[in-house]
Amino acid sequence: MSHDEMHRAAFLEEAGELLGELEEALLELESRPDDSDLVNRVFRAMHTLKGSGAMFGFDDVAAFAHQVESVFDKVRGGLITVNKELLDLNLAARDHVKHLLECARLGLEPDLEAGGAILSGLARLSPPAAPVPAAPEPVEVQAPKATYAVRFKPDPGIFAAGIDPLHFLADLSALGPIQTVSHMDAVPDLAAIDPERCYLWWDIVLATHRTKAAIEDLFGFARNKGDLTIRLAGPETGEEPRKLGEILLEKGDLDLSALSAALDGQKRLGQVLVESGLLTPEKVDAALAEQTLVRETHDAREQKDKTEQKESTASIRVATEKLDWLVNLVGELVIVQSQISQISAGSGSAAFISLAEQLERLSGELRDSTLSIRMLPIGSTFNKFRRLVRDLSAELGKEIDLVTQGEETELDKTVIERLGDPLVHLLRNSIDHGVETPEERHAKGKDRRGTIELTAEHEGSEVVIRVKDDGGGIDPAKVRAKAVERGLIAPNADLDRAEILNLIFAPGFSTAERVSSVSGRGVGMDVVKRAIEALRGQVEIDSRPGSGSSVSIRLPLTLAIIDGLQVLAGEEYYVLPLSLVEECVELTLEPGELQSGKQIINLRGKIVPYFRLRDCFSIPGEPPAIEQLIVVASEGKRIGLVVDHVIGEHQTVIKSLGPLYRAVLGLAGATVRGDGRMALILDVPGLLKSVGPSGP
Repeated sequence: MSHDEMHRAAFLEEAGELLGELEEALLELESRPDDSDLVNRVFRAMHTLKGSGAMFGFDDVAAFAHQVESVFDKVRGGLITVNKELLDLNLAARDHVKHLLECARLGLEPDLEAGGAILSGLARLSPPAAPVPAAPEPVEVQAPKATYAVRFKPDPGIFAAGIDPLHFLADLSALGPIQTVSHMDAVPDLAAIDPERCYLWWDIVLATHRTKAAIEDLFGFARNKGDLTIRLAGPETGEEPRKLGEILLEKGDLDLSALSAALDGQKRLGQVLVESGLLTPEKVDAALAEQTLVRETHDAREQKDKTEQKESTASIRVATEKLDWLVNLVGELVIVQSQISQISAGSGSAAFISLAEQLERLSGELRDSTLSIRMLPIGSTFNKFRRLVRDLSAELGKEIDLVTQGEETELDKTVIERLGDPLVHLLRNSIDHGVETPEERHAKGKDRRGTIELTAEHEGSEVVIRVKDDGGGIDPAKVRAKAVERGLIAPNADLDRAEILNLIFAPGFSTAERVSSVSGRGVGMDVVKRAIEALRGQVEIDSRPGSGSSVSIRLPLTLAIIDGLQVLAGEEYYVLPLSLVEECVELTLEPGELQSGKQIINLRGKIVPYFRLRDCFSIPGEPPAIEQLIVVASEGKRIGLVVDHVIGEHQTVIKSLGPLYRAVLGLAGATVRGDGRMALILDVPGLLKSVGPSGP
């Protein structure tokens, strides 16, 4: 890949992040139209897209972003007010920029008419140009509010990024009167000059009424292409200008010792005051001590702030493929470490056992650290749904607010990537079927605006994501009637309320009276359930008529390594996800136990159905006299799984099964034991489906 291609790829990646930030700021601006920080965020995002797009050859993006940026500059200046029409057009502009980038990436022709329509709409919102008066009247010129000292030391390789530093000097001159000093101390001899490197750096003094943030906006990506410092150089009106020595010290061009040496020929202020009899030496010493203490405290605080800021902003980009490969290697290391630990336990060598224990500790820390790198906050996924709720509720004529909580909850990146579609289905279902129209809500005594809550939280080794609405809820009687009509259950089937509600996850099930562009075909909730189970998760639903519905998704933190419970059935080893295991008890055969049909046990006054793992996989041989019953939780139910022996907890590195075995219901993968033998990882929900209501 050439350097140009690498730079374009980097721009496309950063542009995607900028578009996400832009959409988030626009949606927040809808609820806080007077928030100047949000307005500046929108402006900066468009400004960066414009500048970077021009640098890397995306001229159509730069031209379009410039037009949108100009409109939002008028918003910053108070010439245009933020309203729904403006936000709609800017959201459409954001989508058009994404369209332009996608067309450039795929080599397609963009839809320029759509962009023209957006710009026409923005032009209508812009105030008309003021008419030119016949005779110019005296205009009071706005005096500069402050003077800033800007020092820009570009990286010598800045030209390779397509950046011309002189453009920034031209942009600064548009903000007010400037004085520029070019520094050429780094310029080598003529024979050693590389025309592709930048040797100059500049000190600029700018008098302007604009803020420091406006000056920073002009530099965009150049902040990472060199050293940029902006400080308030001139005082506000009424203050005394600083002395030459103070300015030189503040700029860093002169240290204190050099300044002291230059001033040695002059008498110090304290000495003059004492000799004139105006002050005693003690008072001068006290003032000097105070000055020294204040300076030391200020310097220490400033250094701490700089260190904390540097630590909080340091980051590095790593390709996803490299990270996945690292996780795979760590998984192999865990397997080898487990084998070494098993061999050392039987060696009888204290030194060998000690080394194996150290290896186990180090590999455990490495495993946890590596997996934490894959963890991402789920808030980035949550933010994408604000636009969905806004647009779809407007399309259906509803007023709905999306409330999110737990955005900082971290989840494996692979899980987050595959979680988007199920959450989209759930949100669309809540918007279409759950929340009523404003008129219906008003008639029921509810607030005209409905609310959908999207929350995430940790519960043990799982993450629980809930989609909850305050709509009309689900009527179990209606669900049951539809299920009977479609032949999903028998008319006389004995189902409790939870089992009836779970029928909405059946393929083809829908209670919609009509088919629309949003829902009604009965494929949404089925897709949700299959997608969540593919992530080794569970989905549960709870609803009360008139009070809304809540769908809970339980997911493992990671798909790479899990804590498992290792069991033995016959001569085969199996692993159950430990997060599903509630307890283990001994199972002794009773004379009255049913030998066919549904097998049950009375466990501390509660009936728990169970089945044998031997029967599921047709394992030959006789079971032991005392078997082990493992009680697992699945889809809101407690079910027992009978095995021969419980071996114990096992750090399980998940390996995919081959193509011939991936379709086997009840198996989620395989892992390697410490002795090198393979153990199958059970998919408990799938295993229960394979057993069915009447046993295997």
